[in-house]
Amino acid sequence: MTMEMKDSGSVVLTAYHPHSPARIPGMEQSFVQDIPSGHSPAGRKSLPHCRRINRMHSNESALPPSFSRSNSQASMDSTSMEDFWCEVESIKESREDGSEEATLLEFKPADEGELEAEWLQDVGLSTLISGAEEEDGQALLSTLTRTQAAAVQKRYNTYTQTLRKKNKHTVRDVRDIFGTNDSSPTFEAVPVSPVPSNGIQLPGQKPVWKSVSSKSCLDCGLDKGSPSVTEELSYEVSFSESITVLPKTQEWPKPQRFKKEDSALPKFIVQKSRFGLTEIGDLSPEDMKKIRYLSLIELTAFYDALGVELKRNRAERVRGRENGLFGVPLTILLENDQKKVPGIKVPLIFQKLLLKLEETGLETEGILRVPGSASRVKNLHQELEAKFYEDTFDWDQVRNNDAAGLLKMFIRELPSPLFTVEYLPAFITLVEKISKIKLQLQALHLLIMLLPEANRDTAKAFLQFLKKVVANEGKNKMNLWNVSMIVAPNLFIYKGKRANQQEMQAAATTAHIVRLLIRYQDILWTVPSFLISQVRKMNEAAMNNSKRQLMFDKGVRKLLRRKTMERERPERPEGAVTFPPYLQSDIPEGVIRVYAPLHSKVSMAIQLNSQTKAKDILARFHCENSRSSSQNVRGQIQSLHEIGGNIGQHCLDPDAYMLDVYRANPQAEWVIKPKAS
Repeated sequence: MTMEMKDSGSVVLTAYHPHSPARIPGMEQSFVQDIPSGHSPAGRKSLPHCRRINRMHSNESALPPSFSRSNSQASMDSTSMEDFWCEVESIKESREDGSEEATLLEFKPADEGELEAEWLQDVGLSTLISGAEEEDGQALLSTLTRTQAAAVQKRYNTYTQTLRKKNKHTVRDVRDIFGTNDSSPTFEAVPVSPVPSNGIQLPGQKPVWKSVSSKSCLDCGLDKGSPSVTEELSYEVSFSESITVLPKTQEWPKPQRFKKEDSALPKFIVQKSRFGLTEIGDLSPEDMKKIRYLSLIELTAFYDALGVELKRNRAERVRGRENGLFGVPLTILLENDQKKVPGIKVPLIFQKLLLKLEETGLETEGILRVPGSASRVKNLHQELEAKFYEDTFDWDQVRNNDAAGLLKMFIRELPSPLFTVEYLPAFITLVEKISKIKLQLQALHLLIMLLPEANRDTAKAFLQFLKKVVANEGKNKMNLWNVSMIVAPNLFIYKGKRANQQEMQAAATTAHIVRLLIRYQDILWTVPSFLISQVRKMNEAAMNNSKRQLMFDKGVRKLLRRKTMERERPERPEGAVTFPPYLQSDIPEGVIRVYAPLHSKVSMAIQLNSQTKAKDILARFHCENSRSSSQNVRGQIQSLHEIGGNIGQHCLDPDAYMLDVYRANPQAEWVIKPKAS
């Protein structure tokens, strides 16, 4: 962010993206806050950061601001904003001294219908645009709930109407897609009923919940001063289907007044069903791609149900540096790092900065808030670029506040924001337009599911570190709100031509988002079970389509072969009984064969009952192999994986009841191996 001085004595904040010397036109009046006219630029420069900001706050009431303050900002008292504006000032000075370079993000204006076309492509329904009959799109459509199908139909209707206006090529009628025949189409949507976590609803079976205990639920409450009433989050039914009453426009809440106290946040728990819980890393990349498709559809349906517009930015791709550490796209940085450390998911430099701060900086008073020396940070930045990959950089010379400065610089210099240019407006909207924290959390949950893998993994590592900072509040004097205020401008004041007054003023809004991310991160990185259920149904529909196509392609040959076999087959004796396929199998019903390729005993048939858990199977293998297994296997954390059938690969929760999982996916294979890190 750039801060300029005008002769009138006003401070002008203008937004830009890292790596750009160019000024953004039209931004000079975007964010003005009056300060005393007697302060000249030269005189002001000599004041310490926070003293300058404090003087701005102290004169706020005396001098009327030259802009109307945003809802979130007006709701906060000036002292609570001090950390935010101190951080903004620190960022501005790091720009001015040349320690950060950058490139302007160009935004392309959207033609009529283009946003809808992009949305259809992003949710995996590009076949609706091309007109091709592809199995993946059909499988996805077959799994949609009522509200999800309505969201797809709304975007497709807008797209087709636009094409007709432009006299483009003939497009498919929406009734052909959703299988309707009248002018008021209804949807062939999946009936809404509770589905077990990570599974498919079995006929006549209701989800069974375990009693609440510290081990049977995901508890995202507070350690101290927490409210006595806790609220349960359900993953069994889609969030959009859970909204029963559409709020009227005039009923939207008045501007929120955010409370800084940690106890102001409610305590949420997600109880484990008999299928356990699934973290993002527990699913295969192929299934996570489908989770992203479904999450965007569900997020759109969720916002539609609330009467809120889902805003997205359209940004041209910005080509960052292809080597180095700072200002390099996450994907390229990971490609380079994976040559040194295969399978790594978070950039090495980011990991090292976090490790440095976790080892020596968590108890440092004012960590993250108190800036390091600008000149030292600049020199360390240059030295890291030259020596990091040669392993000759001396980390002992780095002071904690300087390391924190480098960490924030890394985030700011990413060519594309950590939470992506496309969805940053949606993050802001979920707080500005939705008043209930539970609904905010559900929207935030879906946005996390939408992030690219590299962004999501890096964000998770960062939030885990921030949680540790807050846990050491007693020594570092950094509570949850302090940390959120410091981190917010580094994450959410993004740089582009569309940066406007409302976005720049959303200080308290963005801090509240960061607060939710830190507090509820364990929930946010858990995949909602209704999405997993839809992925299973997608995979089943795709398999059925493939089987039908295979049968059609080989129909003639099979028919001829059958006729030949009937001629050659001897007559069946009277009284002979033909058993169904499942009784002809070597493995009886309710018995699974578990494979453990890294153990000395590589397989075992296990009879399941209603109480058998995944951890019981792991314990049995451990007992059988405790003496003969190698030391490497003993030291590894082994997990039971469900592979194939209606799922790609799924690392099971140790508390998952295996008979329920088996019935949801009887065609799966069961393998014990280390969990992917």
